Amino acid sequence: MRSMLACLLAGAVAACTLATPARAEEPSKVTFYGAPTAQISSGVSVPGGRAYYFSSGTVPAALTPAPAKGNPFGDTKTQAVSILTRIKTLLAENGLSLSDVVYLRAYLVPDKDKGKVDFEGWFDAYGQFFNRADNPVKPARSTVAVAGLVNPDWLIEIEAVAVYPQAAPARK
Repeated sequence: MRSMLACLLAGAVAACTLATPARAEEPSKVTFYGAPTAQISSGVSVPGGRAYYFSSGTVPAALTPAPAKGNPFGDTKTQAVSILTRIKTLLAENGLSLSDVVYLRAYLVPDKDKGKVDFEGWFDAYGQFFNRADNPVKPARSTVAVAGLVNPDWLIEIEAVAVYPQAAPARK
């Protein structure tokens, strides 16, 4: 009751509601919140005692072979697929999979060939990895348009947060 009162005073009723575990009988389960038809979760509750994996901003690999002209990393969708594939590999190296991801943050810059930020390209790439039959997880997610990234040909950079299913493995 005190926590709900604190939330009301803070004007954060929705956030407090999201933080309430959906299934008290499963206190060790990661719980995703949001509309069933949404592409992402509005929030995620992680039980105490779980270990997290935080990736640094991951960037795309250059296309091989490099295109004769145009962006050497491809368009936003191609770059996002490259990054999510790299994140999948990083997770596997640490005993995790994309189904353990609870949060993604994507930074996008305008694609000069399209004259705007290609949000659809990012959303399409995301849909190849999440909210699918083979991986029904819908992480909470933020997508932010920024002025630039370190390499002017990068159109997207992605950070991921995953939660170990049980205890984290020993550090490498």
